[in-house]
Amino acid sequence: MATKKQSKKCCISESQIDACYTYWRIRLLYTLIIGYAAFYLVRQNMQIAAPLMLKEFGYSKTQVGWIFSAFPIIYGVGKFVSGIFCDRVNVRYYMAGGLLLAAMTSVFIGFSDNISGFFFHFLHVSASPIFFIAVFYSLNGLFQSAGWPPIARLMTNWFSPKQLGTYWGIVNASHQVGSVTILIGGAWLGQHYGWKTIFFIPAVVCVFFSFFLFNRLCDTPESEGLPPLHVKEGIALGKGEKACSNEDGHASFSEIFFQHILPNRALWLVCWANFFLYVVRMGFFNWAPTFLQEARGSSAIGSSFQTAFFEIFGLFSGIVAGYISDRWAGGRRNAVCSVFMAILIVCLFLFWQSPTDHPACDTILLSIIGFFVYGPQTLAGVAGAEFGSTRAAATANGLTGLFGSLGAIFSGFGVGLITDHFGWNYAILFYIFCATASLFFFMFNWSQTSQRTS
Repeated sequence: MATKKQSKKCCISESQIDACYTYWRIRLLYTLIIGYAAFYLVRQNMQIAAPLMLKEFGYSKTQVGWIFSAFPIIYGVGKFVSGIFCDRVNVRYYMAGGLLLAAMTSVFIGFSDNISGFFFHFLHVSASPIFFIAVFYSLNGLFQSAGWPPIARLMTNWFSPKQLGTYWGIVNASHQVGSVTILIGGAWLGQHYGWKTIFFIPAVVCVFFSFFLFNRLCDTPESEGLPPLHVKEGIALGKGEKACSNEDGHASFSEIFFQHILPNRALWLVCWANFFLYVVRMGFFNWAPTFLQEARGSSAIGSSFQTAFFEIFGLFSGIVAGYISDRWAGGRRNAVCSVFMAILIVCLFLFWQSPTDHPACDTILLSIIGFFVYGPQTLAGVAGAEFGSTRAAATANGLTGLFGSLGAIFSGFGVGLITDHFGWNYAILFYIFCATASLFFFMFNWSQTSQRTS
């Protein structure tokens, strides 16, 4: 029996169903790209402000590294929990609300020294601004975790396996759109108006985009009166995916965990590969501006522009890797990841051995490294969601994200600690080791494809 929403049929004929699917796919693509890019405006601003805050407050890199590590702990756990909820609720409200709350925490980070002064003068409690920065940035991580699981659910419910890698790569480009925008815009704001504006201005922009998300998003095809994707596309579902616990397309908790998550060997291998991959990705994400200024002599704006190329080339990488996995690799996402990781290891070695007084060389190598980091990062998300099936796509993606965030912990305090005690060269060696470990786990899943076939 159809649900109330399903009874409101917007389509009758097959051609009308195709037209409705096309409309929603286009609308979702541009909405998700813009919406998730906005999340990065109030996420990577911390990395841009860090060098300025180090100078103003005199903190060590280990102290700032702990802040970078606190974020992925909260973000990773939150992403896993968000994945569970997103497989059960309407993601429209979840994603829009997450962005709004993340913007609010960005404002509080900007006021951290004022809040510290308030506690000292009125409550007679001494607390360093770095304590409040860590608290609010951790809360930011909690609300940021509401960003990607809804995307995983929407993509697997609206796009077939033969399309998913390509379109996931396109949506994943939102990472770089947001990163490049804040890298360049944030550096300019910080130089001309101080580090606080790096938090305030993006927050105001993101309040607007949270309402944009609320207005433009939808949930499953069934919620719009359309037939499920597997019915429309003639997709043969994998084992355990045929049973539908609820007619609205939402799975039960027991179905999610005991059928799609816990016994899923391929999914767990992707999780471990993503763990080590994120050490490299977040290592450059968090520390590249500081590394370029301290080890290579770049200016604040110069290092931000150089790091922007890391993100720009990553934008193309996700799309290229997704297309290759769809068209040439037959859906073998992990095989493409393995090739990318092998090349990445070589590039990291060249970056380690590159001369210290050639900024053009640094920029070129950062661009290439960004390309070969973001391809596997994109496909790890695709593979995780596919291995979890449409019934538990957001949960599976949240689990891979949790492992990625655990890896990111080591790129925060781990790299800060290594650098304070041994220097930047050993940090690059640490990245090389982690990239090799990631390659190892991707190769175990070399021939694995989605449970669904179309």
